[in-house]
Amino acid sequence: MPKTVFIDGSAGTTGLRIFERLSAREDLELITLPEPLRKDPAARREALNSSDAAFLCLPDEAAREAVGLIENSHVTVLDTSTAHRTQPGWAYGFPELGPKFQKQLLTSKRIAVPGCHASGFIALTAPLVQAGLLPADARLTCHSITGYSGGGKKMIAQYQAAERDALLEAPRQYGLTQNHKHLKEMQAICGLHQAPIFCPIVSDFYSGMVVTVPLFREDLAPGVTADDIRTLYGARYAGPVVHYREQMDEAGFLSGAGLSGKDAMELTVCGNEERILLLARYDNLGKGASGAAIQCLNLVLGCDPTAGLAL
Repeated sequence: MPKTVFIDGSAGTTGLRIFERLSAREDLELITLPEPLRKDPAARREALNSSDAAFLCLPDEAAREAVGLIENSHVTVLDTSTAHRTQPGWAYGFPELGPKFQKQLLTSKRIAVPGCHASGFIALTAPLVQAGLLPADARLTCHSITGYSGGGKKMIAQYQAAERDALLEAPRQYGLTQNHKHLKEMQAICGLHQAPIFCPIVSDFYSGMVVTVPLFREDLAPGVTADDIRTLYGARYAGPVVHYREQMDEAGFLSGAGLSGKDAMELTVCGNEERILLLARYDNLGKGASGAAIQCLNLVLGCDPTAGLAL
């Protein structure tokens, strides 16, 4: 019998892609609400409590409210907002980070889907801290360039308008106060003593992103080399969703749109022994959002983890 799934917030960018990925699957039955009832509390409560799994594709406060509507202990909640990513009792939905994360995900009814920028930083950094290659007190910097779809419907409309501000034609850095909402999980999940200096940049392409963590050799534990990082990534990230690549640039360039429309993530190590670049490329709407959420659902349901994904 098909498992029932409800997407609360299915009209948003992340919710729409989840709906697209799941609608063709015969092993799932999607619960949908008529447009007039999409925001009706009573209708949402009924849909949430009658589902086997519920995706929350909502702003933080609305996600917390939705969790409060759920009284059925059978329902697995997958929250794509920032609201619960570091909350006790919530599994962090990045199984590739190791057995502890996999076990928590498989045994939890409350799963927080990682943030888009945070996913790349954590994929690059957490294994190094876990293995002792990078001290937990390292002072790190993270640069991340993303497509404009990460800003939601309002930003998409701004970039796709027939007449638009000329400033949108160039990359725009934001998070200038160093209070970006992803910083909390970037620090907590990696086990760092302090959050990194984070420089997110939105640019004039629809979807995709590249996250860069630059390191000096002295940032690493004594004796650790770039090849040690490559070996660790190669062992940790062998697929099916996250892969280490010896080389993933295009003749010395690395496009943020290289995995646009895909749900995979690829990582590599560039630079030299003195100045090392850790790089992750993926789609902000894929492994950075809806793709990660669907992968988590597949694992919870005991399905092929790649079911419904575009890899």
